[in-house]
Amino acid sequence: MSQTIFDMVNAQEIASYWSEAVENQIPYLGATLFPPKKQLGLDLSWIKGYQGLPVALTPSAFDAKATLRDRIGVKKIETEMPFFRESMRIGEKDRQEINKLLAASNRATLEPILNRIFDDAGNLIAGAEVQAERMRMQLLATGRIQIVAENRMSYDYDYKHPGDHKETLLTTARWSQSETAVPVQDIQRWQDEVEENTGVRPTRAVCSRKTWNYLMANKSIRLDMDPIGGTNRIMTDAMLQQYLATKLGLSVAVYSKKYQTELGGASYSFFPDEVFSLIPDGNLGNTYFGTTPEESDLLAGGTDAEVRIVNTGVAVTTFKEVHPVNVVTVVSAITLPSFETLDNVFIATVHTA
Repeated sequence: MSQTIFDMVNAQEIASYWSEAVENQIPYLGATLFPPKKQLGLDLSWIKGYQGLPVALTPSAFDAKATLRDRIGVKKIETEMPFFRESMRIGEKDRQEINKLLAASNRATLEPILNRIFDDAGNLIAGAEVQAERMRMQLLATGRIQIVAENRMSYDYDYKHPGDHKETLLTTARWSQSETAVPVQDIQRWQDEVEENTGVRPTRAVCSRKTWNYLMANKSIRLDMDPIGGTNRIMTDAMLQQYLATKLGLSVAVYSKKYQTELGGASYSFFPDEVFSLIPDGNLGNTYFGTTPEESDLLAGGTDAEVRIVNTGVAVTTFKEVHPVNVVTVVSAITLPSFETLDNVFIATVHTA
């Protein structure tokens, strides 16, 4: 029996293609700090904030139909909530072209077309990873997750970061003031504050490239490194990293990865400028993946839909539509990070307008 589009484009093939494609990719920073973990459903008691208290969540609209994304570009997602779902369609024209190539046994021409389709499906899976990273970086930078959905409804997940582990620098103390700011003393004071309150001393930090450049240009750091010619020396990332490691026992991750928004395609940094977050060693929490409706109701079979799970908890579902004839791919995820170590984190705003 000859193959059809339904044999070539299905959840299993998409999942296999994605797994091979990401095998050698460097994971997001947040995925290394908040490792993925699977659980059944989305039990609130598993999502912990400050001092192990459960975080109050707002439910998503589970019964809403997935918003369709055209295969050629990004449109929008259904809602920016712990439940994310989006779809793409292979229309009748694409299907007929593939079937002609299958009938002619023209595998060489068929492979690039299938790879393009799998790449488009992979973009949906990558979008689920983007949502998880946005939430993790919001936690690191603010201690909470704030989301505004397309319908303008706002959702606020407050993890109750302790108020005495936050500070906003003002006037000449702002790190942008390279002549007067004393960032080493600031960092040491913040480390001391966390250690005094919790017994744990932060030894790592996260900041953007812009914030890192404040440290690179700082006069007090340069003179401490070289009292004679420090203000004229050419500073490198490696030199500053070594200095901070020796001076403060601190390793800094300069994180400048960006993502595109669902609407309009504007790009934003995962971690904001002007923020310097001190964090302890080890995992900060977990990125929990719950059971999506597709995994819960369709994975066991009994329907025409085919479901595969990738990246711990992202469900890839494919099914056939008879009118118009096409293949639909739906990617869904229920995900939210926990933050059990939140009280051992210091969040500093080092510049304000």
